[in-house]
Amino acid sequence: MRLSTTPLDAALSPWAERLRQRLNLPLLVRWSGGSGLRLGDFEQPRVVVDVRDAAGAAALLSPSLDHLGRAYVEGHIDVSGTAHDIMDMAHRLAVAGSSADGQPGWVQRIAHRVADAVSHTRAEDRAAIQYHYDVSNAFYAEWLDPAMVYSCAYFERGDETLAAAQQQKIDHILTKLRLQPGQTLLDIGCGWGALVLRAAEAFGARCVGITLSQNQFELATERVRAAGLGDRIDIRLQDYRDVRGPFDRISSVGMFEHVGLKNLASYFRIVRNLLAPDGWALNHGITSSDAHNGETRYGGGQFIGRYVFPQGELPHIGTVMTALQEGGLEPFDAESLRRHYARTLQCWSEAFEAKTERLKALVPEKTWRIWRMYLVGCQWAFEHDELSLFQVLCRRAGQPAATLPWSRRWVYGGAR
Repeated sequence: MRLSTTPLDAALSPWAERLRQRLNLPLLVRWSGGSGLRLGDFEQPRVVVDVRDAAGAAALLSPSLDHLGRAYVEGHIDVSGTAHDIMDMAHRLAVAGSSADGQPGWVQRIAHRVADAVSHTRAEDRAAIQYHYDVSNAFYAEWLDPAMVYSCAYFERGDETLAAAQQQKIDHILTKLRLQPGQTLLDIGCGWGALVLRAAEAFGARCVGITLSQNQFELATERVRAAGLGDRIDIRLQDYRDVRGPFDRISSVGMFEHVGLKNLASYFRIVRNLLAPDGWALNHGITSSDAHNGETRYGGGQFIGRYVFPQGELPHIGTVMTALQEGGLEPFDAESLRRHYARTLQCWSEAFEAKTERLKALVPEKTWRIWRMYLVGCQWAFEHDELSLFQVLCRRAGQPAATLPWSRRWVYGGAR
């Protein structure tokens, strides 16, 4: 029988023995003054966890993804291993530590909705956006594609470069919208301007791009100037609720996740009111796989809300469709891009890992740790149907059936 030599030994040894019998993980847990605990039978561990203090030990003893992620971000534990292996071990620990199926219960859902009832003022939304997107342009440039497209790419074969897949995504959206030369396009949440630049250059549109991120606004404005497209593209630091239309086409890519569940119908109503009578809109956004709009299981959603996307909320696709129709829009086409986002996040995570030293020189250690876990954690969630993403093409409701296309051939046939 192994003798405990430290308080952490006494706390962690029984826990490790139980997990070794249940899971047999290639995981080694170490701490100062202790000899380390193996959670499985292996020659070399895939992941090593170094416990720095009692808070780190507590996270291991109650191992939700939120508790483990928080301990890592705050420096209570250090972890070595590939990002993918770290997330695999964390999830298996979280599953083993869960008393049920990991789904948020009704009490948590009610608390979440009560909290949302006082959220999403213009000032709060702007602060939340700037918290995430204004880390620094240099930080994002290290691991995004050269155009700095920070949303799900579109892989037609799966072996394309990320840059090629991101342009394919933009073209996929603009083709779905049947964007024509001279038409006006509003891009809600325009990021660093890649979509409006492509729409103006390749499709001949006149564009307005809006963002709440100061950094994105400044770089997108500079990119428009450098491209000589200032007469066709207007980049604005503006809330979508303050825009005046109409526009022939509207795109919203990776933005409605910040709107809030209670505001979805009013968001879509604003999109409807900004559309020209014969206009088309496309909403591209992440959705929850929980039919009740719950967070991802085992504490993953809590970690994201705490450190990554404050005030972000993900609806189920059924909720999206209901809110869209309550907002006066008619859905015409919905396409799942879950596999595409898993691949996109894999590309981002691999680039992030490869640029570790450069990134650590750009941001504090805590920020680096947050984004490291966020990227690989989201990759895991999309791979395992915890999250999805849908593009929904829609128009103003109540129009004659004769004005609808017979097919969707234009989307995949290559013709605009």
